[in-house]
Amino acid sequence: MKAVEIANLLWDTLWQDYYHRVEYARTDQQMIQEAGFSIANDHIAFRSLGLTINRQGEEIKLGIPYLAKIIEALGYEKAGEYEFSDRYLKACHYRHPEQNHFNLPKLFISELIVDALPATLAQQIKETVSTGSFFHQSLNEWLTTASSETIIAQLKTVFSRPWQPPKRSLVEAVDQVTQYGAWVLLHGYAVNHFTGYINHHHASIYSDIEKTAQALGDQGIPMKNEIEGSLNTGLRQTATVAVTEMVEVWDDSSQRLIQIPWTYAYYEIAERNLIEGKLFEGFLDAQAKNLFSMTKT
Repeated sequence: MKAVEIANLLWDTLWQDYYHRVEYARTDQQMIQEAGFSIANDHIAFRSLGLTINRQGEEIKLGIPYLAKIIEALGYEKAGEYEFSDRYLKACHYRHPEQNHFNLPKLFISELIVDALPATLAQQIKETVSTGSFFHQSLNEWLTTASSETIIAQLKTVFSRPWQPPKRSLVEAVDQVTQYGAWVLLHGYAVNHFTGYINHHHASIYSDIEKTAQALGDQGIPMKNEIEGSLNTGLRQTATVAVTEMVEVWDDSSQRLIQIPWTYAYYEIAERNLIEGKLFEGFLDAQAKNLFSMTKT
């Protein structure tokens, strides 16, 4: 099976899980379908922890490179890099050369620079993450030998939290320094958000981001107060608030697993515009920085 077909199957599989967990995405899809059109996805965002662990003498980089080796095997190419030094973050976005032909989303992958955190927190994060099991096979070989079902089942486990539940005290301490880091400790590589692509919805009643955001708000969906990007910018975005889920953590006092409420994912909508006659395909640092905050507890 071609890599591009695996990519489509993988994103569809992740969408189904996200769709059932994030009711706001269901509302947007219903709105677009009732208008007689189909929902389109601009990009998917993933978060990660930038650190290296050792497995049987092999070093595994767990930030952007960990996911990059998978998506590059699926045909994606790096198309942009971004820095958020005051948040201890960096990011890359990836685009598939056959994006338009196969209706493939862009991917926005960010990374927390763990070594930039206070040393004690960084060490505790590394100890927690080291309990995980990580994908280190050659996906290129799998694409020629394994069934699509086998490949998707394996890759689905990548986009989850591969380490044991963290200690509650660690999550709360990390959250004081970086809410992004606390989120990744709890959710790992799970989807952070999908993004409704307004340009491809083709519904006149939702023809721009203002109309779409207003319609979602009218449905009772809690939305970000502002739209990121003015009318003349290449990219304009806004988002719902993040849904809250019960997550597992180790309770320091009882030494037992307990559940606590924490933010999971939000749903984003995006509108892309022409810049000097060409559709803007990238991302804007200031917008991304503000949207990172949508998962604050």
